[in-house]
Amino acid sequence: MTTTTRPGPRERLLEAARELTYTHGVHVGVDAILSRADVARRSLYQHFGGKDGLIAEMLRTQATTDRYRETMDAAGDDPRERVLAVFDELERVTTRPAFRGCRYTAAELALSDPDHPAHAEVRAHKGELHRIFAAELTRHGHPDPEFGADQILVLVDGVLAHAVTRPGAHPALAARAMAETILGPGGTTEPGGTAKPGGAPERG
Repeated sequence: MTTTTRPGPRERLLEAARELTYTHGVHVGVDAILSRADVARRSLYQHFGGKDGLIAEMLRTQATTDRYRETMDAAGDDPRERVLAVFDELERVTTRPAFRGCRYTAAELALSDPDHPAHAEVRAHKGELHRIFAAELTRHGHPDPEFGADQILVLVDGVLAHAVTRPGAHPALAARAMAETILGPGGTTEPGGTAKPGGAPERG
């Protein structure tokens, strides 16, 4: 006979927060989270110090960057294909009926208190994505990997937002084509410069 161990209160609170904040936003009530997790209020304060701590920890442990790495690893070793695979995966993710956008951006915009601990987790997540893309662009031989990573991250954020406001528009496909330009030789613009068609960027 197989028995399953029920997750403890901490894990149930995190899971409830992941589910409810994604569907209802970070301002979902504490009572709803406690009810979904089936825990007493004291468990929330014992493990996280309150709802703010729970939201921050939920974002910290979401492991979204791991999924980006897994997507890239599944695409092989070619850095160009690894970056483009992210947009292929975004096309699959953003066309699912349950897609509600980027939980990190949503939290950043919804939480007006600049001292809320979730802001640090959002920025850490975005910073890690930037490092991931910069590393791939460095391997690809991009002339300015840091700026190129900025461009790729703008595309990723744009896809996640646009897919919410225009369901069915398939923004990941448009962004993939733009990413090909960023990755391709002579197609990248630098800050303060413009790119010649088929040529290297010129400084303005």
